[in-house]
Amino acid sequence: MAIAFRPASVEDFDYCAGLYFAAMSPSIDELKLDRIAHMRSLRARWDFKEVRIITYDGSGIGWLQSRTDGNSLFLAQLFVDEAYRRQGIGTEIMRRLIDEAARNGRGMTLGVVKTNPALRLYERLGFRTTHEDDRKFYMRREPTTDRLAVGNQP
Repeated sequence: MAIAFRPASVEDFDYCAGLYFAAMSPSIDELKLDRIAHMRSLRARWDFKEVRIITYDGSGIGWLQSRTDGNSLFLAQLFVDEAYRRQGIGTEIMRRLIDEAARNGRGMTLGVVKTNPALRLYERLGFRTTHEDDRKFYMRREPTTDRLAVGNQP
C-alpha cells in the first residue's frame, strides 16, 4: 500500500478542518452542538507540530494528530477522506501507529465518539475501553512488539 505520512504545516489547517467537518457533521448535528464553537475548539486544539497528513500515492487523503502523553502515544484525531474509507487504509494507519508506539515501549490511547463506526476497528486492533463520558469511549491498547498480533485480537 502506497500510504505515507508527511508533516503538516500551518497552511494545512483548512484541509484538515474540511475533512474533520465532513466526517463529524452527523455527530455534531445529532448532539446539537454549536458549529461555530466547534470550529473555534478545533482551531485551538489543532497543532501542526502534532499533525501528519496521510498520503496515498503522493496525494493527501487524510490526517492524524498524535502526541506522547506519559507512557502512551495519544491519538487525538484521525480522519480519512470518505472516498478512501473501507479499503483497509484506516487499519494500516492504525497498525503503523501501534508499531510506532511499541518501538518506543508505549501503549496507545484514544477517545472515540460512541456512534463512530471506527469503534469496531479499534476493538479489533486490541483497544479496550478504560472509561467513558456522555459522548465518548476512552480506550487503551497495551504495547506489543508482535506486529502479527495486531488485528488478530479477539
